Amino acid sequence: MPLRRYPRQTRQLLAYVFAGGLTAVAHYGVLVGLVELVHVNPVPATLAGFIVGAVVSYLLNRWMTFDATHSHAQATWRFALIAAGGFLLTWVLMHLFVARFGLPYLLMQLVTTGFVMVFSFLGHKFFSFADRAV
Repeated sequence: MPLRRYPRQTRQLLAYVFAGGLTAVAHYGVLVGLVELVHVNPVPATLAGFIVGAVVSYLLNRWMTFDATHSHAQATWRFALIAAGGFLLTWVLMHLFVARFGLPYLLMQLVTTGFVMVFSFLGHKFFSFADRAV
């Protein structure tokens, strides 16, 4: 079933969810691999996963989700700024949940991902890729 038959915003949301799924696989793969195989603390492990996920996210969202009106040179620094906010939000939440409160790292990463996903979508839609056609 071709996506073109759906309204533009529905297609955009579906593409964002798909790209987000692949981004999450990259992020969580690094996180779990570092924690379970290399015995890295979950907070730095999730930040390493975030960086890998950010690269995947940029490439997929620029290609599939947003009608980018900026060049790569312009979009990259904008994306990096929003990603830095997501990185900081991930660090703060995971530090609180895991390091401070001792909650399970994987469950808390799921909660953190929800917050960061909303923050990132809005930031990328209205700033990184300047998707003006609403």
